[in-house]
Amino acid sequence: MTKLSGAEIVIACLKEQGVDTVFGYPGGAILNIYDALYKHRDEIHHVLTSHEQGAAHAADGYARASGKVGVCLATSGPGATNLVTGIASAYMDSSPIVAITCNVANPILGKDSFQEIDITGISMPITKYNFIVKDVRELAGVLRRAFRIARSGRPGPVLVDITKDVTAAVTDYEAVLPAAEALRPLPAEEKIEEALALLKAAKKPCIMAGGGVILSNAAEALTAFAHRLDAPVCCTLMGQGAFDQNDPLYTGMVGMHGTKTSNYTVSDCDLLVVVGARFSDRVAGSPKQFAAKAKILQIDIDEAEVNKNIHVAASLVGDAAALLTCLTEKLPAQRHADWVTEIQARKERFPLQIGEGLTGPRVIRELDRLTPDDAIIVTEVGQHQMWAAQHYAYHSPRTYLTSGGLGTMGFGLGAAIGAQTAKPDSVVVNVAGDGCFRMNMNELATVAREELPLIELIVDNHALGMVRQWQTLFYEQRYSSTVLRDRVDYCKIAEAMGIKAYRVTTVEELRTALREAVESRKAAVLDVLIDSDEKVFPMCPPGADLKEVFDESDL
Repeated sequence: MTKLSGAEIVIACLKEQGVDTVFGYPGGAILNIYDALYKHRDEIHHVLTSHEQGAAHAADGYARASGKVGVCLATSGPGATNLVTGIASAYMDSSPIVAITCNVANPILGKDSFQEIDITGISMPITKYNFIVKDVRELAGVLRRAFRIARSGRPGPVLVDITKDVTAAVTDYEAVLPAAEALRPLPAEEKIEEALALLKAAKKPCIMAGGGVILSNAAEALTAFAHRLDAPVCCTLMGQGAFDQNDPLYTGMVGMHGTKTSNYTVSDCDLLVVVGARFSDRVAGSPKQFAAKAKILQIDIDEAEVNKNIHVAASLVGDAAALLTCLTEKLPAQRHADWVTEIQARKERFPLQIGEGLTGPRVIRELDRLTPDDAIIVTEVGQHQMWAAQHYAYHSPRTYLTSGGLGTMGFGLGAAIGAQTAKPDSVVVNVAGDGCFRMNMNELATVAREELPLIELIVDNHALGMVRQWQTLFYEQRYSSTVLRDRVDYCKIAEAMGIKAYRVTTVEELRTALREAVESRKAAVLDVLIDSDEKVFPMCPPGADLKEVFDESDL
């Protein structure tokens, strides 16, 4: 047992948890922790972002790419509130991060002091748990609990707020190594048998995989289960990479911008096995009409998700990998040759369209062709996000990182910084729209400072493309505040920050720029100009039956 200050305890606890990288921005209230961090800079690498929101997204991207808990730091007041959007993004997508903030000292807490804010009150609805530490003797225990809560069960963000006097106070500290996670017991045998009965009775089964498959490291178990059941597999936006998209059983993404094959298959199946997905409105469309012909078997870590949005016939609550393995072991090999053949015919009948020339889908297809299979594709939010989900073939989990639940414009560049930091040898590409790039383009300075080799690919249509698409389809082409035709030169912005830039206007220029950027292993920005009126198809109207999916040919 040794005597340590609160700031030194924070660093010691980070090392206990195996943390080697943190993202943040210093300020007055958190200076003691930054001083302690300076003394341990050879053990914990601090990435100074350009804005606290970038630090939260970077911690999130680090967590998604690595499977470990991401950590971000911020000072009191605006430093803490600037983390909020990033914390909310992590919360909606069940990403494990620990946000450490500092507040004013205990004697002036609650007195509207300079840069004082109740960040625990603000963040309560968007964290899995949060703490304010006012006694240095409680600090180590709180930090250990924070990491345990963030990564256990359904993962999520945890915030720890520490008063400044606690970071200066001294107390006894004794190192405690994290205990191994206890394995969650399988459901009762009758629940397993109920699920097996549904699987054996199905004539037209379909599997829908969500982000929970990735979070539980269940991709291999899902593949084995799908082939044992002999069932087509579709993935939600968050489930991209949960199932190898070169597998013949894969039908594409499901939901508002899902493939016709996936949406029709979900609508026509007689059993839908849903693994690690929460039936969001962008996936389920109309709850009353969703998978109306099917019985639904839901597998999820969170019992609160069962029967929340969609009523199910049966459910198994627990770890997806363990449950899928159990079902695969107990289920005799099934054969649904006619059904699988029907699905294959649908895939051939309803291929995704690429268009002529330099289109959004063509950009993603070329990106897929010119990057390695294990490249990590990060996205902002909008049309480019959907094209990246539809037209890039993902073969393994943690290779498609996106803000699915909150839909955060500005998420991608920070998250790409986190992903590249977690996976320094991987090719990391952030696919952005020009509208999203404007949100947090200041993080290019972080990319340059850290000498990260990530590629920023801007799908530049001089518009807020997805909003414009809705204005075209549903608002009689009234383009209110969605046109971005101004004089902002993204290449000059990149070059001003010390990053090589390419302006791309043809498919051949795109190929040349991508090859150079990938091979150089240095940061690059590609400003790829496409038409303002491009649309993302297929599309299902909001709140509609998935069978109402349409594309340009239907219009």
